[in-house]
Amino acid sequence: MRARSFLIGLLATSLVISTIPARAEMIGTAQLLAPSADAQRERVDAFLSREDVKRQFEALGVDPAEAAVRVASLTEAELQQLSDRIDSLPAGAGALELVLVVLLILLILELVGAIDIFPRI
Repeated sequence: MRARSFLIGLLATSLVISTIPARAEMIGTAQLLAPSADAQRERVDAFLSREDVKRQFEALGVDPAEAAVRVASLTEAELQQLSDRIDSLPAGAGALELVLVVLLILLILELVGAIDIFPRI
């Protein structure tokens, strides 16, 4: 008896679902590959919510809340451009890291004996 009522319920559900109209349309490659405006906005908002970005805004004299309001008012083309620039930024690259890497390379070359910059090492 339970199996019969389960099958009747399953059949009724299937009939209801099958009456929902389906919509299919062609989409272009550019539309398929381009990220949606919502995804771009989420990426930019996530970038703006990072603590290091907020500190940099404050160091430049910009209120992070004001920056978020201005980003919210961007057009889709401006949002696309900003999102692309965020993707092309170097991850964690800064002047301090560059100086430390150069010093490390010089120290290794000095220890190997390839150069003689530090005469007392």
